[in-house]
Amino acid sequence: MAKKATTSKAPVEKPVKKTKSAPKRAADAGADKPARKPAAKPTAKRASKKPAEHAPQPAPKPATPGARDFAVEAARLLSDNKCIDVVVLDVSGISPMTDFIVIGSGTSDRQMRSTLDDVAELGRARQYTLSRRSVDDRATWVLADFVDVVVHLFEPNTRAYYDLEMMWGDAPRVSWERTSPPARARRATAE
Repeated sequence: MAKKATTSKAPVEKPVKKTKSAPKRAADAGADKPARKPAAKPTAKRASKKPAEHAPQPAPKPATPGARDFAVEAARLLSDNKCIDVVVLDVSGISPMTDFIVIGSGTSDRQMRSTLDDVAELGRARQYTLSRRSVDDRATWVLADFVDVVVHLFEPNTRAYYDLEMMWGDAPRVSWERTSPPARARRATAE
């Protein structure tokens, strides 16, 4: 039987495809290519931007007549309804939205809702239209917006979290405390 002649073939090397995502080996990094020069910075100068000139600010608007009296009466009403830490802030020169902010803390959702109803009634008596009333689901923050005066009633922890007094720290505080007890208290002590 005749033997078949076998031819020996040398193993064929397959070319390796380079992909962009494949990292280069340290040995291959500079073998084929010359060292890369950093890109030259453009020599053309850019036009320097001048700071924008600010438009002159309008003079602070004066508080709406009667708004201060309404804010003080609202603060007194909050105090009469056993709200604590009542503050009145004059933001007429700071805020374009309102003139006075009244802030107080209530002890229960029932007290806060009832006090907000009393403030709304006071607003109607003083011809201040209640623009918006907002009560969150758990009544931790209730709000009455009369445009010129905004009344915020908070649960104490929520008040500490939002800290409106700090946010409006530039606003002067308005004194609202009575020098004599309210009419309801005088009638109760006279009897």
